[in-house]
Amino acid sequence: MTSCLIDGDNNAPMFIFAHGAGAGMDHEFMQAVAAGLAAKGIKVVRFNFPYMVKRAEDGKKRPPDRAPKLLEAYQAIIAEHASSPVVIGGKSMGGRMASLLAQDSSVAGVACLGFPFHPPGKPENYKGAHLAELSTPALILQGERDTFGKKEEFADFALSDSIKVEFIPDGDHSFKPRKRSGFTEQQNIALAVDHLAQFILEVYGEK
Repeated sequence: MTSCLIDGDNNAPMFIFAHGAGAGMDHEFMQAVAAGLAAKGIKVVRFNFPYMVKRAEDGKKRPPDRAPKLLEAYQAIIAEHASSPVVIGGKSMGGRMASLLAQDSSVAGVACLGFPFHPPGKPENYKGAHLAELSTPALILQGERDTFGKKEEFADFALSDSIKVEFIPDGDHSFKPRKRSGFTEQQNIALAVDHLAQFILEVYGEK
């Protein structure tokens, strides 16, 4: 059993929210999104993947576990917290793992915050091929300047009709805009939370 952080009311619609490769469930981005969703009536369950649990225990940086281990850990969290199909998602790597579980019968919808379509500067190393076949409702929130998949690259990405994409103005991989853009990080996180809450509530048929 992995330790979890839970925001929001117990009886509220649930969102299971996985972290990205480099920072755990208590990273400020994760905290800000979770708090924003909780304020909109959504229960958010955050957890650490096994390698991040070990890092928290001994302070040693280690690379992410391989996909099968990450997916197994994600499925265990779903089994532990959800008694019926649930909306899952995550930041970057966590969102990609969620999308790989999209066809699972325990998953009602998937939300990806900053989908890592390819490593920065390596568009040939494409990681989104499975998104063309997705039949589960899905939302991708992507910073316009995200080096893992910029707005102008989306014309080349094959995405299924069940995926909705919303771009965050001038945002990088964590939705942070440049000062000169006229947008702020706080505004962009709030916008992301708005899109996310609307999607989650729609999947549960609450809106």
